[in-house]
Amino acid sequence: MRGLNIVFRSNLRPLGVIFAASLVWILAVAVAAQESASNKGANQEPITPLENPPALDPSKVALGESLFKDPILSGKNNLACSSCHDLNTGGAIHVQRTVGHDGQMHRFNTPTIFNAANNYRLGWLGRFTTLEAQNEAGLLDPNLMASNWDDLISKLNASKNYNAQFEKVYGHEARRVDVLDALATFQRSLVTPNSRFDRYLRGNAAALSPEELRGYELFKSYGCTSCHQGTNVGGNLFEKFGIFDAPPSPAGTTDESDLGRWTVTHAEQDKGVFRVPSLRNVAVTAPYFHDGRTASLPEAVAIMARVQLGHAASNDDISAFVAFLKTLTGEYKGRPLDASAPSAAQ
Repeated sequence: MRGLNIVFRSNLRPLGVIFAASLVWILAVAVAAQESASNKGANQEPITPLENPPALDPSKVALGESLFKDPILSGKNNLACSSCHDLNTGGAIHVQRTVGHDGQMHRFNTPTIFNAANNYRLGWLGRFTTLEAQNEAGLLDPNLMASNWDDLISKLNASKNYNAQFEKVYGHEARRVDVLDALATFQRSLVTPNSRFDRYLRGNAAALSPEELRGYELFKSYGCTSCHQGTNVGGNLFEKFGIFDAPPSPAGTTDESDLGRWTVTHAEQDKGVFRVPSLRNVAVTAPYFHDGRTASLPEAVAIMARVQLGHAASNDDISAFVAFLKTLTGEYKGRPLDASAPSAAQ
């Protein structure tokens, strides 16, 4: 018996060690599983954080910025890209629809240029798949920049400043493809990361208030994320404006702007269909919708809830929505975008 007791005790220690090690392993697996589930849940959010702009040639960015802000690109030397896409007012301007080169009102409200490079399609009608194609269309449109390539290239090459810049950056005088490349490269730099919502998505739970979090939960439960999701919170599909109810028509509309993509495809199913806009920086880019029908973000929310989702949103819900949407305002060059500081007239 004494010998058996010695044998039993001698075997007990390794068994205890094995049991303890197993317990530690089980706990570690449980913790890892919990962390994995938490990360999986975060990764399954319908909106993803906005990344910094990609690595770009700084000399092309600088040249593109100069061109973007210079009225030399317009036929009458009186309009610049920044005349409608003011980087100091959210990448747009706060008018319902701008007046073009020949004095006619544009069909559409000016969309922001910020984060445009991340959109699936460009423009309200989604006619363009590249910044270069959209830029060229804007330069040649008789009611936008009203330019032509022969005159524009002649003006750029007659400029000592631009002649020297194109020689330095591209190794030759200005050419059509280089102008479009420089503009598009600059526009790809116009990214606004580090919004408070981005910080929340990256794990900073304190970045949003309870009211803002409630707004985000409503944004998901109402069904807004069926169209407004991904990195740009939209910009990646087409949708009809007015699914559950006809949207209110602003007074004085006399053109075909409400027909949407029908004016491009002439397909019956495309009447009233538009590219879904990004909601990044929406709080600083009023007025809203393709025709700028309202400058009120609460009113825009109420319209969208009713005509797109079939909800009569309460005032409390609208306030929470607006609180959330304001957290989507990002930073450019390290500073939050601001709607109240327009640039000097071009």
